[in-house]
Amino acid sequence: MTQTSPAAAPVQAPPARRRRRVHRAWFVAAVTFVTITGAAAFRSLPGLLIDPLHQDFGWSRGTIGAAVSVNLALYGLTAPFAAALMDRFGIRRVVALALIVIALGSGLTVWMTAAWQLLLCWGLLVGLGTGSMALAFAATVTNRWFTERRGLVSGILTAASASGQLVFLPLLSWIVDRHDWRPAAVTVALAALAVVPFVWLLLHDHPADVGETPYGAEEFVPKPPPVTGAARRTLGVLSSSVRTGTFWLLAGTFAICGASTNGLVQTHFVPAEHDHGMPVTTAASLLAVIGVFDVVGTIASGWFTDRFEPRRLLAVYYALRGLSLLFLPMLLGPSVHPPMIFFIVFYGLDWVATVPPTLALCREQFGENSAIVFGWVLASHQIGAALVAYLGGVARDVFGSYNVVWYAAGTLCAAAALMSLVIRRTTTTAPVPALS
Repeated sequence: MTQTSPAAAPVQAPPARRRRRVHRAWFVAAVTFVTITGAAAFRSLPGLLIDPLHQDFGWSRGTIGAAVSVNLALYGLTAPFAAALMDRFGIRRVVALALIVIALGSGLTVWMTAAWQLLLCWGLLVGLGTGSMALAFAATVTNRWFTERRGLVSGILTAASASGQLVFLPLLSWIVDRHDWRPAAVTVALAALAVVPFVWLLLHDHPADVGETPYGAEEFVPKPPPVTGAARRTLGVLSSSVRTGTFWLLAGTFAICGASTNGLVQTHFVPAEHDHGMPVTTAASLLAVIGVFDVVGTIASGWFTDRFEPRRLLAVYYALRGLSLLFLPMLLGPSVHPPMIFFIVFYGLDWVATVPPTLALCREQFGENSAIVFGWVLASHQIGAALVAYLGGVARDVFGSYNVVWYAAGTLCAAAALMSLVIRRTTTTAPVPALS
């Protein structure tokens, strides 16, 4: 009896269970995938509501766009606070509450009669809910449940965002077209509520809650105590992180990532092709194909991140993206041709392939604060996307074409490639701010 240490049993038991069945971490990852897929679907609906709301209520597109802008901003800014709240109250409680908030915000739009109610329901409530299930959520799950295959898992969870739009956008657009926008809003609300039981039953906060080790770990990892002062900690982590050059390099490269994907291609590719005579439906279909290959590229990027230096991966991704954008003006035309198909496939593979290596660098540089830091880096992604979405339209009005926008974006991507290479190799983590 005296020769067996108290820690020996829990250290040896989890590996034995892991040999008999699939590790529970994969079930947690599966529920996380479904949840992030749903969050992406919920965010895809506003674009379908602009014309119906304009026709029903007479609201200007600028007024409707303001609610969408609030939604996008909160999606980015909520993420770091949500990561801290998960450390305080647990993943399961935060995500379940976020789904209920989304259901409430989407469902209440059925009875709205004024524009401020759209701003409150879809801008504030749905924005807060989807932001709580952003990629910082994926980072938290990956950090807690996996010590091996982290790059692959982060790639799969990142791909969930594209999957959500692919699965739900055609369905929601069909509902809006055939049955009006209100059934589509109710569909989103019911979908959010349907996920809650799975989250509550299967999305455990920590491996220690079920007597497991993290996937790939040889020793039992005790559950850390709750971290109080979530908002203070989030701002404190930001305060300490911004004093490092690494944070600004990561935030800067990710802002360029958002600018060259969501802000530029997702927003302006369809009107740019339409300027050259391509039907809007055809151009929109090309964007959908980008989404298909995005899933493949992001999962592959996660696999690469487990095996190669993430700085070099980022440099390659941004360099290739920039090169493709420089050639894009020569490919635009009234019909789909092989060079354009090559661009769509190539760009889709690189769409958010930057996420797994960026997350890996956050983990390497900021340790236990990495999920919160990644939340702030994700906020920079959204800010970059918002700026270029606006500036791209201004450039089109001023110059009469999008050519200058493509060239500027290609140049920015080249700068991001160089920034990635100068990120220092260090395992020093940012200190946790003291909480009174």
